[in-house]
Amino acid sequence: MRTLCSSTLIGEFFVIGFAALVAMKDPALSTTTVWTVSGIAMLLCVLLCGMVTRPGGVVLGWLLQVALVASGFVVPMMFFLGAVFAALWWASVHFGRKIDETKARFAAQAAEAGSSRADAA
Repeated sequence: MRTLCSSTLIGEFFVIGFAALVAMKDPALSTTTVWTVSGIAMLLCVLLCGMVTRPGGVVLGWLLQVALVASGFVVPMMFFLGAVFAALWWASVHFGRKIDETKARFAAQAAEAGSSRADAA
């Protein structure tokens, strides 16, 4: 799960950076505000890469997805991109857990097969 979720978060890191460049064109927003909010979101993306497998990591990822969609009120294209990344986040969590379960099952079978071979010898 960690690899898939981290890949999604790194993609979001770059999308947030590009959205900040677009948001800077809005005369109603100060450059400081845009980069402070975007910088915090980008930092959160990087920190979440290491927290995905910890308790609450996936929940924080979902909160980031909500914030990404909500950023569409500043940069309208982010409604679409936020929805795309929310779908990617769901897929990363869903299929990542399935992959982890399959790996654990294969590891248990391999350990069982190894112990039965040792018993036979």
